[in-house]
Amino acid sequence: MPDRLNIGVLGLGRMGYLYAGTIAHVPGAVLYAAADPSEQPRARVGAEYNVPHLFADPQDLLALPELDAVVIATPTSTHKDLLIAAAQAGKAVFCEKPIALTIPDTHAALTAVERAGVPLQIGFNRRFDAAYARAKELIQSGQIGRPVTFKSVGRDPFCPNPQFADPAKSGGLIIDMAIHDFDAARWLMQSEVARVSSEGALLVCDTLRAVGDIDNAVINLKFESGALGNVEVSRNAFYGYDIRTEVLGSEGAVNIGVYQHTAVLLLTRSGAQHDVTPYLMERFGDAYRAQIGHFVSSVINGTPPAVSGKDGLASLEIGIAATRSLKEGRTVTVQEVRQANS
Repeated sequence: MPDRLNIGVLGLGRMGYLYAGTIAHVPGAVLYAAADPSEQPRARVGAEYNVPHLFADPQDLLALPELDAVVIATPTSTHKDLLIAAAQAGKAVFCEKPIALTIPDTHAALTAVERAGVPLQIGFNRRFDAAYARAKELIQSGQIGRPVTFKSVGRDPFCPNPQFADPAKSGGLIIDMAIHDFDAARWLMQSEVARVSSEGALLVCDTLRAVGDIDNAVINLKFESGALGNVEVSRNAFYGYDIRTEVLGSEGAVNIGVYQHTAVLLLTRSGAQHDVTPYLMERFGDAYRAQIGHFVSSVINGTPPAVSGKDGLASLEIGIAATRSLKEGRTVTVQEVRQANS
């Protein structure tokens, strides 16, 4: 491989635009091409980052002979087909989570990647956040003893566009949002999830009623190690972007994330005041740059990416089990989901 990686971005919506800007600032990465069916986002990215190749059709982008890799940032329902096409074109692939909306489609994508022999990295950005990475080191080194409970909060600061939140396109609240928490749970607890039990409701974002999604959910986890877990996801944290995780061990605990964004506390007669993280890039901008940097170095050096397709599959299995638990009002094992799709 060359010492620089020519990368194309598929999809130039919110996440695709984020990745285009990230790639443009990662050493060794070249924003070589971009594709989106709408002219406006193509023109915007082309002008801002001087992208030499812009297409409406992703197949035209994949046909570029000097293109080394692609970032798939299109709607979730399109990931599988694009991932297969990219693999068959011989391109290394970075794919936003999840790989697909169903386990059979995920297996189909992973089979195509294996047959093509191309690298694949899944976009679980929290693994590349400095705080999460430090927590992982502390847990692995035994600083808190044996992990026994996991708690994670993921709250977005606004109600999403119903078209985006449509479960037919996104998988619904649990798969779309909590999949990050499920990956963090597996990674930090050093154990797979055995079973889940979910509760959820539409409580605030009434516009989601039209597409049949919910805006709040709580999922209890039981790990194969015997440890316990709890994940809360919400669409209506209007005060700010709120991402926090705690792991309790047999000898201590580690907390990740705080409400406060900048290290400034205002003290007046009215009380103490501080700001809150506004949204995604303010909290995880460095993590997005680090994960793309890892992808670039992995492809150039011929080493496997740290976050594999198997990680994407495992977290999706938990998400499907949790969604089924919500719909059926019962505890669902991950093995049950796995067997139903084997």
